[in-house]
Amino acid sequence: MIQCATPWGMIRYPSAKKEWSWERKIRAIKAAGFDGVAAIPDETVSRLCRELGLELMGGLDGSNVAKARKEMVRQRDLGAIYLNIQLLDHDTDLAKAAKTAAALVKAGDEVGVKVHIETHRDTSTETPEKYDTIAKLFQKQTGRLMPTTWDHSHLAVVKHLQPADYAKRLLVWPKLIQNSNMFHLRPFNGQHCQVPVTNGKGKLTPEFLDYLAFVEELFVCWLKGPRPNGVLWTCPELGYSHGYHVSTWPHPWEDAQVARGHYAKVWKRALKRVDG
Repeated sequence: MIQCATPWGMIRYPSAKKEWSWERKIRAIKAAGFDGVAAIPDETVSRLCRELGLELMGGLDGSNVAKARKEMVRQRDLGAIYLNIQLLDHDTDLAKAAKTAAALVKAGDEVGVKVHIETHRDTSTETPEKYDTIAKLFQKQTGRLMPTTWDHSHLAVVKHLQPADYAKRLLVWPKLIQNSNMFHLRPFNGQHCQVPVTNGKGKLTPEFLDYLAFVEELFVCWLKGPRPNGVLWTCPELGYSHGYHVSTWPHPWEDAQVARGHYAKVWKRALKRVDG
């Protein structure tokens, strides 16, 4: 498992007036024990990742295939091979969304990157039903399973889920989960797409402990599959903007560091359960 931190969660850290530079953020990611960086890369990010021996997970908009293809090449040349895509809009016709997803994945194959379509609100995959339809149409058109960036937080909120139902309701696509290489591990509950990892005093929140139990089942599910390319790319995605972060919570960067350690422990437990 490769764990990539996102600088999106380092906005206004340590404060709005003294926010770290890009270089300091990337060096802090390395110092915190992460394996890589999840970002839309530029030359600076690419250079720092090479210097520090960090992996690079990229991403791009999927609304225009021709533009996306050029962006795939740009990010490939900067060192990002696994690329996350948010697919079109919430009101896009599902047949069009599936056709576009197939074209994006094909373009990725042609230029040498591994495109994954994210489950995300305000895109064409924003509900389980929409995602399921698109994935089935994709398979019918291409004869293969749709590579997916699994961010279950969006689906959990849509479905108003309770902790006892997380795995039962969210792991209903085992083959699609097992076929994918990218997970966004944002702690959630059924009311909030992001919940704090700690209470600000070093103690884990009950909400994060509930989520950790789900992460273990998610890892077990993936490990029982074919393990494509022998690697799982994950991002402890705790973001700062767009309403994800609540002002009374600990800063997402501090929580992301704690989450990384616990995801590593859960990964080892899952490996032991599957492989002994």
